[in-house]
Amino acid sequence: MTAAAERIGSARVNTRREFLKAAGLGAAALALPRTVRAAKTAGKPFDRAQGKPNIVVIVADDLGWNDVGFHGGPISTPNIDRLAKQGVQLDRFYACPICSPTRAGLMTGRWPIRFGIMRAVIPPWRKYGLPDDEQTIPQMLARAGYKRRGCFGKWHLGHCHVKYHPLNRGFTHYYGCYNGAIDYFTHQREGQLDWHRGHEPAREEGYTTDLITAEAVRFINKSPAGEPFFAYVPYNAPHTPLQAPQKYLDKYPKLARRRKAFAAMVTCMDDGIGRILDALDKKGLTDNTFVLFFSDNGGGPGADNKPLRGGKQTVFEGGVRVAAAVRWPAGGLKGGRKVSAPMGYIDVLPTLMRIAGRKTHKGKPLDGLDVYDAMLHKPPAAKRLWFSYWAQSGSEERLAVMSDEWKLVRIGTGILKGGKARVHLFRINEDPNETTDLSAKHPKVVAELLAEMKKFRSWRSEKGLPEYGAGRAGFTAPKDWTMPGT
Repeated sequence: MTAAAERIGSARVNTRREFLKAAGLGAAALALPRTVRAAKTAGKPFDRAQGKPNIVVIVADDLGWNDVGFHGGPISTPNIDRLAKQGVQLDRFYACPICSPTRAGLMTGRWPIRFGIMRAVIPPWRKYGLPDDEQTIPQMLARAGYKRRGCFGKWHLGHCHVKYHPLNRGFTHYYGCYNGAIDYFTHQREGQLDWHRGHEPAREEGYTTDLITAEAVRFINKSPAGEPFFAYVPYNAPHTPLQAPQKYLDKYPKLARRRKAFAAMVTCMDDGIGRILDALDKKGLTDNTFVLFFSDNGGGPGADNKPLRGGKQTVFEGGVRVAAAVRWPAGGLKGGRKVSAPMGYIDVLPTLMRIAGRKTHKGKPLDGLDVYDAMLHKPPAAKRLWFSYWAQSGSEERLAVMSDEWKLVRIGTGILKGGKARVHLFRINEDPNETTDLSAKHPKVVAELLAEMKKFRSWRSEKGLPEYGAGRAGFTAPKDWTMPGT
């Protein structure tokens, strides 16, 4: 790839519209500058004779593409596979390359770059969180009549002040950890207990995956008949540290140490998901419960992302295209079909608006789309460009932009300052494993997509997250990770 090809104005055609049509970008790129205004809920609110559905969103942490049985992986995941077999496989579901950004976009339906949470995760020493002027899924669902809204697991969206606490962001129940990468047995991060029920420290023994599961099941069992509920279950598994109960380690005697621990953690999580699904079955709620499962990014240490390229912290497919499935029999999401329409984390909120019967969420304009029709294998609501971004360490930025046909990856120093970079262009609809770089053959496509990428990057507020290590020196964790303001 020549330096000239990366200059935004180096290769143009007579009109933007003519080029986009010829390049296969079409209306998606034409609509990009207006995505924040144009993203709307498609169709009418779902008409349900059974009433509003219960909603369960389960998020794995650092699960690889090839770490589930329904993708042919060797790890035992019969319950995740059950969701995929009974529901719908979401074959092109996208997340961010790292944890906090995915969770932020999931909660808000907006590109997290807009409010400072896309560059990096929120580490223990960071005084920042999901801004309180961003509306969240549980806040929207509260207006839709969902009285019980629980979060069970890893929050990772701010811990430096009580205003960032889940109970102040729309949830009525909270149990779990504020930070990422806590110890699975001691429940500590940075030498202090990070395990909480509501605002209070929870001094309970047990493996975190099992404790999260038990609390989610308890919440489902206590939910009154006829009242729809929302359960958000963000497991911290199988994120590092790689720790698992011995009975699960014993299931994988032939694997090397790191892979053995990872596989054991995944199977333990899968058992937990099975208990959640069983709780729905026992209460007769399965038919009218919308259950969505996905990983917050591609697999990290111990994971297997094959045949996709890359993994966690990359913007290649292995870092952002994740294992996902959805089941809602009463809503037609059943039968084990595979849907290949691109969709992802920012689409969850507008899709839940649709099925909960809300036309608005009373927040800032959404970037995500209602993809319920796409899940039903109907034409998607609209076409758009999809962006990925990572800049957690030092000066390097990793950016990607994807249309229906093309995906451009840029790895290098700041795009807004004309930094040096490596550029890769893939015909993503024919080459999902990103094996063949076509940038030299299609400089016009490269130039056009770089221009769109630059616009996206310009949305980042410098008031948001800095690089990961900033502020780490001299940091001491608060006792029991108590949030100021409580």
